[in-house]
Amino acid sequence: MIKRMNRYIASIIFLIFALSGFSQNSAFTIFDSKGKKVSFEKMANAALKKDYVFFGEYHNDPIAHWLQLELLHYLYKYHPQIIIGAEMFERDNDTLIQQYLANQLTDKQFEDSCRLWSNYKTDYKPVLLFAKENKLSFRATNIPRRYASQLYKKGRVSLDSLSQEEKSWIAPLDFPVDTTLSQYENLLKGFAHGGLSFVSAQAIKDATMGYFTGKYYQPGSIFYHLNGSYHSDFHQGILWYLNYYFKVPYERMFTISTVSQKNINKLEKEYLGKADFIICTPENMTKTH
Repeated sequence: MIKRMNRYIASIIFLIFALSGFSQNSAFTIFDSKGKKVSFEKMANAALKKDYVFFGEYHNDPIAHWLQLELLHYLYKYHPQIIIGAEMFERDNDTLIQQYLANQLTDKQFEDSCRLWSNYKTDYKPVLLFAKENKLSFRATNIPRRYASQLYKKGRVSLDSLSQEEKSWIAPLDFPVDTTLSQYENLLKGFAHGGLSFVSAQAIKDATMGYFTGKYYQPGSIFYHLNGSYHSDFHQGILWYLNYYFKVPYERMFTISTVSQKNINKLEKEYLGKADFIICTPENMTKTH
């Protein structure tokens, strides 16, 4: 506990001294998809023009979490019709989120009842509190982890026996899996045995997040979705399913990815085209957990 607190304090101190005024320095660099350095404002203004904004994070990167919150502030300032969704909250906990937003649960009641990631208080609670304070919609979008695990271990057919309520927390069970997508193709190559089951378990997460992102979107709003970068990199994953279920053109979607390099002054070739904008942080950056 003390060790984690020290790491968190170190992160805060670093951010205070390194991130003031969005000036790009040794803390981070933002690139466009072609590898050109850009400002935070350029990235944020580009996001304002889209209906769906996917912030692909490294879950333990303090820079990504800080920029994630700052982008939310920026979007809200110029386009207050914001809906927030997050991979970090599972669909069966969405009712708890709605009760918390409506002040029907205290912080303690919510945190004791909801399945929360270990870095919730430092990295995601500020986003949820911003939604609460500004009366914004905030939705859990991810499949309950136990069902993705069940699919991996027992196959898709095992989900047929779920109750109607349980099925309501998941994308339709006939979801397709396009193994020609590079993200899934790479997973298959990495898992010679049981690879398709593993890919399907990842795909049902993407399908569920895409399905509920589309379901909760309201015309005229910006849906701001937080997820691990893998789930939106190369405009695949969640975006593919959003297009599949709701025919949302990719032109209405916007992606940010996070990468880590030793030298953050030039984007490495393998990351070009990974997202509309790429946030690059140092490999030795302090982690939040």
